[in-house]
Amino acid sequence: MERTTLSRRTFSKGLAGMAALTAAGTLGLAGCGGDTAESGSTSASGDGKTYKIGVLQLTEHAALDAANDGFVRALDESGISYDIEQQNAQNDQSACQTIASTLVNDGCDLILAIATPAAQAVAGATSDIPIIGTAITDFAASGLVDDNDAPGGNLTGTSDMNPVSDQIDLLVQLVPDAKTVGLLYCTAESNSDIQVALAEETLDELGIAHERYTASSSNEIQQVSESMVGKVDAVYIPTDNTISAGISTVTMVTNENNLPTVVGEVGMVEGGALASVSINYEELGYRAGEMAVQILTEGADPAEMPIEQMTADECDLVYNQETADTLGIDVSFLADEGGEDVSA
Repeated sequence: MERTTLSRRTFSKGLAGMAALTAAGTLGLAGCGGDTAESGSTSASGDGKTYKIGVLQLTEHAALDAANDGFVRALDESGISYDIEQQNAQNDQSACQTIASTLVNDGCDLILAIATPAAQAVAGATSDIPIIGTAITDFAASGLVDDNDAPGGNLTGTSDMNPVSDQIDLLVQLVPDAKTVGLLYCTAESNSDIQVALAEETLDELGIAHERYTASSSNEIQQVSESMVGKVDAVYIPTDNTISAGISTVTMVTNENNLPTVVGEVGMVEGGALASVSINYEELGYRAGEMAVQILTEGADPAEMPIEQMTADECDLVYNQETADTLGIDVSFLADEGGEDVSA
């Protein structure tokens, strides 16, 4: 199969037409006035106000943690004064709802929701408090906004829609003889459904067969990963939060059985997958933080702030040399193209 050339694209406003692509730890529950981290002593608007900001993160893994870090960095660099309440739902939807209600009842000035289920929980808890979402694939298709270009409510943010076709091109470069690709994701995540549909579209165009392998929870990851062995020649995983959190379980199986795995983001490559054209989640969170500052200090209206998206120009080409050595795959051309080895 002829090698394709990876493209690079930039941060852009709006996700027009994306909706049509889809048919289908310990919880600290103190409010925003609980244990906090603070920024500077004066707000960017010069009014001396200290803003209450709540954060609901779906679960702990490298991508979502980086988005959170980027958001906080943007607040710090803006010079506003704020108290922030960080909450993590540990991938539990009922915990998302409980935390969302707590943050709303405490009267936060703004809430950051990291990942689709977290945003859905916060959106269900308030139609008044401004909400910034990040690490969400398609806001409109997930029912969070009326339209990605004109959200129309109290919620906006930054999308982690992947350059899926570039990632499939990368898979083809690395495994040119692949006849069947396994698509591994969690059925509980609508964001993954969208990306898998795009991957299937690209694979169809390339004439490569594909099969979906799905887990409904983290408990099924190893069994589903093992079920791919002997049936596929390579694996693609989108930015799925459940699979990302369990990536070491996946790569234990795939690397042992010589299954190259191309994934949606760098954290999974660090966890043993082979390669990715990866969104920079810290930058994604940083841009979400900039939007939050605009709302808090400039009176920007979330209803009129288009969803912002990072495209392949600003993505990082990354690979895991240790995994490549295990699989016997030559990745030297990725280094030549500016790729970064993120193996430990």
